[in-house]
Amino acid sequence: MAEPRPQIPYFKEFLPTPICIGLSLFFAMVFQFNGGVFLPAATQMSSALGCIQEDVTMAAYASFIGMTIIFPILFRLKSRFTTRSIFMMVCPVLILCNLITMHTDNIFLMICVCFVSGFFRMWGTFECFSNTRLSITPSGNFSVFYPVIYIIVLESIQLSGLVTMHINDWANWQYMHWFVIGMLMVVWICVMCLTRTIRLGKKIPLYGIDWIGLLLWTGMLFAIVFICIYGDFYDWLDSVQIRSCIVIAVVSLLININRMTSIRHPYIDPQVFRYKKFPVVLFLFLMLCLFLTTSSVLQNAFMTSILQYDTLNAISLNWCVFAGILAGAGIVFFRQAVLKKGYKLLISVGFTLIVMYQYYMYFLIYPDLNIESLYLPNFLKGIGHGVLYISLTIYVAKHIPFKHFFQSLCVLSFIRTSIATPLGAAILNRWMKHLQRDNWGLLSRNMDNLHEWMPDVSIIQLYNEVNTQTMLTSLKELFGWVCLLGTVFLVIVLSYRIWRDRHLAALKMLHSLPVKKRYRPSSIHKISKNQNL
Repeated sequence: MAEPRPQIPYFKEFLPTPICIGLSLFFAMVFQFNGGVFLPAATQMSSALGCIQEDVTMAAYASFIGMTIIFPILFRLKSRFTTRSIFMMVCPVLILCNLITMHTDNIFLMICVCFVSGFFRMWGTFECFSNTRLSITPSGNFSVFYPVIYIIVLESIQLSGLVTMHINDWANWQYMHWFVIGMLMVVWICVMCLTRTIRLGKKIPLYGIDWIGLLLWTGMLFAIVFICIYGDFYDWLDSVQIRSCIVIAVVSLLININRMTSIRHPYIDPQVFRYKKFPVVLFLFLMLCLFLTTSSVLQNAFMTSILQYDTLNAISLNWCVFAGILAGAGIVFFRQAVLKKGYKLLISVGFTLIVMYQYYMYFLIYPDLNIESLYLPNFLKGIGHGVLYISLTIYVAKHIPFKHFFQSLCVLSFIRTSIATPLGAAILNRWMKHLQRDNWGLLSRNMDNLHEWMPDVSIIQLYNEVNTQTMLTSLKELFGWVCLLGTVFLVIVLSYRIWRDRHLAALKMLHSLPVKKRYRPSSIHKISKNQNL
């Protein structure tokens, strides 16, 4: 007989449990839609504000940093405030952040507001999920809970991009903020009418939190993101800004390491890094995010520069990624919750699908490609994305104690959103420009002679054709390098798994062998022998 689902306590008693679960998940989706700024409309936004696109990108990553840095204190905040009071605070703050973002042209203010928006966005999302866990899975099974969470989180990212571009095509980028404000108002009204003030645990004050550590980690992440985003704009180490940010990042990291080992309750406990295989999980997340940047950088460049698709058509591929993530969540649920199997095969399958996407794109790089040909590779990428994110998070939840769980999520988010993603984009963009420069020199070497052979073709037409071929060749070459690196990494992952399984099997066989006992003379024999001597 199925175990009854407990009601979500902060809702009023007359609401049935399924409706309470649906409302909580709806609240979480609305909070996830609030991204500070919306990157799909970055070009339109930068044109309207008279700034460069890097400024808008920096504001978006400021929101990610705010989402990341709050993890270690989420449970303390939950113990200090009631759920109703958290929602009544989060909704107006997010509404105010959207209003400021819409009407300000001050980039520094926008970045600060987006940071605050990300902070409260994650606070509200966590409150929704933490209260629904036992209602979704009464046994507390992480293999059931986390697929549901990541369906909401990852699918909200895809839907947010789709809605942004459709609204921008219909009106302008500001209307997306009005749309989010409208949904936040709906959440606010639902909270006022359908929830109650209830406290289940003891009220814990916010004493003992390492606020200085929070500021230091935030400063380090902002410095790293600034280097990755503005590095090419300021010409990397030739600029004072980039060198200063490098110094800030290194000094902040050293101070944080010193505080981790010297104070009683640091913001991130060094014990997090000592858990078995947690550094391996960090490395896997790093590689996953680096590989996923190929879609956001190379695929977008291919669709806009070569295929000449507008952003509305390009963003339509999010539906394929949406379906892939949904399928990936289903695969993880079936294998771990139904079959009760481990996560090792899932990791291998996930990275295999990511590498398959890269190879698929490599062979699809040609100028007259139909957009329908990109459906399958993006679907495969979505499956790999969902499988890896969910399975790795489940592993962390099962193997790290609750005391350090939120700190481990914070470190994972450092890698996932604030380090690996901007670093991967910066590396690919820099690599792409280097290849373009070399290929341009090779292809344009005989352009004057070609013009003499084809006098009917203007020099401008030849220039545009050479430019197109340069971009096409560079994309093909760069996708080839990414495929090669992905193959090497995949071989390492698969060979490590095979070697480890054989090693464990050999150890098991050795332990099963009978052990020969040596004859040891008793004490009586020893005494008689000594007497004879």
